[in-house]
Amino acid sequence: QVQLVESRGGLVQPGGSLRLSCAASGRIFSINTMGWYRQAPGKERELVADITSGGSVNYADSVKGRFTISRDNAKNTVYLQMNSLKPEDTAVYYCNADVVNYDTAYAGELYGTPYWGSGTLVAVSS
Repeated sequence: QVQLVESRGGLVQPGGSLRLSCAASGRIFSINTMGWYRQAPGKERELVADITSGGSVNYADSVKGRFTISRDNAKNTVYLQMNSLKPEDTAVYYCNADVVNYDTAYAGELYGTPYWGSGTLVAVSS
């Protein structure tokens, strides 16, 4: 019942910027951590950045200082602002959300269930 829809990625030249968004919809009581992962061809999926419901953030070392993650809890949306993009940032980016459903909340348990977006391609190339 929960869906995560990422915005379109795109082709960006090195040094350029791109902003991704991911909106969660459906039967949602609350969302704990939301994050962005990416997977390049031939590589494992890796965490890019995540953000808790309280706003605490975590970044992969490779993107620190270049990417900024944020969220709008009222809209159940997470954003990833990507600046100073490099060719090695090329990957399919996946949104992730740890969603607390109503049944869980009713039981007084706020642990969530992970949901994934379908992925959006970001290509950094001249």
